Amino acid sequence: MESGELPFGHVQRKYGIGGAETVQSWVRTYGNGTRGKVIRVQKPEEIDELKRLKDRVRLLETALAGSNVDLVLERAYLRIACARAGITDVEGFKKKAVGLLPTTG
Repeated sequence: MESGELPFGHVQRKYGIGGAETVQSWVRTYGNGTRGKVIRVQKPEEIDELKRLKDRVRLLETALAGSNVDLVLERAYLRIACARAGITDVEGFKKKAVGLLPTTG
């Protein structure tokens, strides 16, 4: 059972055990805990790489959150500035402003 080669249903039928969850419950309660688990063997450098990548993801998520806050503030500031300048078409103003930016190349 614990090797995962026999399905629970097969064991139930073979031994005439009633109840759909009985064998699973017994394996969870009395088994060695290996059924359904994946055991992964890693070299130390693989563990270090995984930690480095998780740290990188955390750093990128923080940067993205900061960029989103900056974008929301910039949009709010643009709406306020346009309102004070009497500009009602904010989207049109943004399109015109993009055309005024210097090109790189």
